[in-house]
Amino acid sequence: MNSSALLLLITGLSVIAFITARQRAYIHGASSKLKSLPKHYGVLTALWSGIPALVLILSWMIFQPAYLHQQIIQSLPESITIKGEDSLSLYINTIDLAIANGEASDDPVIQKAILSFNDAEKKSRIILTILVLLLSLSGIIFGLTKKLLNSHARVGVEKVVKGFLALCSAVAIFTTVGIVLSVLFEALRFFESIPFTDFMFGTSWSPQTAIRSDQVGSSGSFGAIPLFVGTMLISAIAMLIAVPIGLLSAIYLSEYASARFRSIAKPALELLAGIPTVVYGFFAALSVAPFIRNVGESIGLSVASESALAAGIVMGVMIIPFVSSLSDDVITAVPQSMRDGSLGLGATKSETIKQVIIPAALPGIVGGVLLAASRAIGETMIVVMAAGMAAKMTANPLDAVTTVTVQIVTLLTGDQEFDSPKTLAAFALGLMLFLTTLILNVIALHIVRKYREQYE
Repeated sequence: MNSSALLLLITGLSVIAFITARQRAYIHGASSKLKSLPKHYGVLTALWSGIPALVLILSWMIFQPAYLHQQIIQSLPESITIKGEDSLSLYINTIDLAIANGEASDDPVIQKAILSFNDAEKKSRIILTILVLLLSLSGIIFGLTKKLLNSHARVGVEKVVKGFLALCSAVAIFTTVGIVLSVLFEALRFFESIPFTDFMFGTSWSPQTAIRSDQVGSSGSFGAIPLFVGTMLISAIAMLIAVPIGLLSAIYLSEYASARFRSIAKPALELLAGIPTVVYGFFAALSVAPFIRNVGESIGLSVASESALAAGIVMGVMIIPFVSSLSDDVITAVPQSMRDGSLGLGATKSETIKQVIIPAALPGIVGGVLLAASRAIGETMIVVMAAGMAAKMTANPLDAVTTVTVQIVTLLTGDQEFDSPKTLAAFALGLMLFLTTLILNVIALHIVRKYREQYE
């Protein structure tokens, strides 16, 4: 059986195990007192039937390719295996391609390797099917024993659930650690070629490197200050748009708006978060940027066709729902007793909002603002289409700038050689972006802890 058929088989056996064990628990409970509900015995038996078989299938899928690869090598004559690693790899790739396409080969050696592969794969499937059936049936038999019926099945089920939750947490943690280590490792390789001080404090960014050393610009320039300045400039413009509008709209919807208006306005506002960023990019490039340029030229200002202001405004509109929705939720969650107490002491509604509700909801509001800031820092498509890709160190919002994320995408687009500083620079930029996000999270945690102790 293939993996899909085996999964269906395990599911069917687990359902049978649940129904049988639960029914047996009902019968057993008629004559003696059960320590858990009958459904707990059914769930525990189904888990005994399904989990070991699933673990076996997962392990088999991990180790089977290596086993089949070894069978292919063993089927090759010695005259091929002694030619060297590169020649052997090329021959095996030819065999793998023929197997993947289901094609026959005129080469008898390749045909023999294909037959050996097919035989080994067929045997492995038969063995896997037998082992899965044995494990599932053994789990069902164990679940129907009196030993399990006399145990606390609910405790066993809870242990399995806790173990599964711990496994999910471990996967998330190890994934994060793996991402950080991979980025850090490649960034360290970059800093072996380019000094850290030149990268962090350099004012010229031109990562293009030539193939030959006698070509112009073969060394490249990797000063990241213009990228950081462009990222902060666009993000600052976006936050200046999103934070006031988002926060004020959240206050109005939670404290002043009627239930009917709130039921219409809040979903309509949150629709902004569902619009693809490429649509925002088109809107910025085709509508906002020309409008800003025309207005600027009408009053005598020099405005670039692609400007940080256009990208920042559209990005600010895009992240308004992040600030508004989260702020609205935390303001609504403030206990009504705090409002009633303030109003009872003679405060007006606006004074209550300013002096009681906003301070109490400040941790959640800060969390929403920092989430919006992270979203703005990590945005790429709007910047590419509305702000351009020119790395300029300027604070003028009417100039074209670029950001860290845009350069990462540019450096990793197409076929790249991962031994060159040009490509490795993307990992150094990614590391700086990660550290920036980490600092924002630390600041958010500090503010949350400070004010949570005050208002809880």
